[in-house]
Amino acid sequence: MSTIGLGLALAAAAAVGGGAIAFAQSAPQSAPPAMAPPSGFLPGYLPKGATPNSLAILPPAPAADSATQARDEAEAKAVAALKGGPRWDLARQDAELRFPAAADTFSCALGVKISPETTPHLYTLLRRTLSDAGLSTYPTKNKYRRARPFMARGGDICTPEEADHLRADGSYPSGHAALGWAWALVLAEAAPDHENELLARGRAFMRSRVICNVHWLSDTEAGSVMGAATVARLHDEPAFRAELEAARAEIAAARAAGEAPSRDCKAEAAALALTPDAQP
Repeated sequence: MSTIGLGLALAAAAAVGGGAIAFAQSAPQSAPPAMAPPSGFLPGYLPKGATPNSLAILPPAPAADSATQARDEAEAKAVAALKGGPRWDLARQDAELRFPAAADTFSCALGVKISPETTPHLYTLLRRTLSDAGLSTYPTKNKYRRARPFMARGGDICTPEEADHLRADGSYPSGHAALGWAWALVLAEAAPDHENELLARGRAFMRSRVICNVHWLSDTEAGSVMGAATVARLHDEPAFRAELEAARAEIAAARAAGEAPSRDCKAEAAALALTPDAQP
């Protein structure tokens, strides 16, 4: 299985929207076609200039001699033993942002199969919020160009095919963490009866980036801030609110119809249980 980097995903989304993307600024994000294909990337809900500005929200990237960097180093060492095992394999799956594969990421936590056939509005909601949350991280990524763990300390990464792209893409904050936490928040709102499971899966999704050796712990924490900021802003968009309401109804209908996740949820739970606690 090959994966695709976030920057490439957002560039693809911008192409669908009809314009080139400048990561330091929000790109125009027009509505997707009414009959968008089930694969590929879509532009987000937020109009140009409405994406939360990470430079105005986040602190600077941690300095090399800071306590935060020391904590990051300790965390990287703590998860290194997971390489090659089930949790490493799950982290690689979490790196996949292309749909339909990415739709499975939260299906076990939700307890419902997420697909364009069973939950088309929810499926679109995840695809479009990916672009909104991911874009929010790029002003800070581009300013600091923080080196990723595998660049600073060596070691393998779970997506070696992305290595060249990742070297050119700043580590702080994590775009995967931003979109993963945004997904968790949106899903928890759509299915509040599974809130605990969904938020826990969102935290695990962010942790996967550290396990993959492509992000520091502080990158993912900053990414989660941007994911939350993006979701807060999305609630001002009527199209987002309408899609969220439709997704709620779809989830209820899918449960009633017995649309169970297609992923092996027992194997996922076993892999997640291997994750050590994060550094205090």
